[in-house]
This record gives sequence, C-alpha cells and structure tokens, in this order.
Amino acid sequence: MSTHDDEILIGSLLDESWLTLEQVAAACAVEPDWLILHIQEGLFPRVECLAGTWRFSSACLLRARRMRQLERDFDAGPELAALVADMLDELDALRESLRKVGQG
Repeated sequence: MSTHDDEILIGSLLDESWLTLEQVAAACAVEPDWLILHIQEGLFPRVECLAGTWRFSSACLLRARRMRQLERDFDAGPELAALVADMLDELDALRESLRKVGQG
C-alpha cells in the first residue's frame, strides 16, 4: 500500500475514531514505550489521556508514522522528526487549501 493510500485509509475510516496507545504502536511497528517517551517529550501535543487511557486521533497516527519513518530512514532525533512532521502537516494543509481554491 502506498503512502497516499495509507493517508486515504486513515482519513476516511478514522476521522471520528480514537485509537489506543497499543493500536498506534502496532500501526507504526514500534513499542508502546516509544510513543510514551515521545508524549512525555511533548512531541504529540494533541494526544489525550482520559481515565488513564491514551487516545490518539487519525492525525496523531499519521504524525507517529511520519516521525517513526524519519527516525528510522534518516536517523533523525525525535525533535527533528517532530519538526519535519509539523512541516509536512503544514504542506498537506496548504495543498488542501490550493485544491479547494482550484475547485471553487
């Protein structure tokens, strides 16, 4: 499955859903401790903990996958991976805005 297909799947199926720490860890092929460490470092600003259970949105899942790929493929540190993930999110938002303008 391509990255674009992953994004369609994530965006289409999970917009209204919440994922657990274990589900996100499995989807990213990482240990839950990897996510916890990144949460503690403030690299997932939109993640929630309710009644002791971490809840991740589809956007958090995409961010985690991007960060893990950057850390693995480029040996990027967590902070750099988070910064690049922020920039990629911004690019996605700008592309979506351009797409909407083009259709309007």
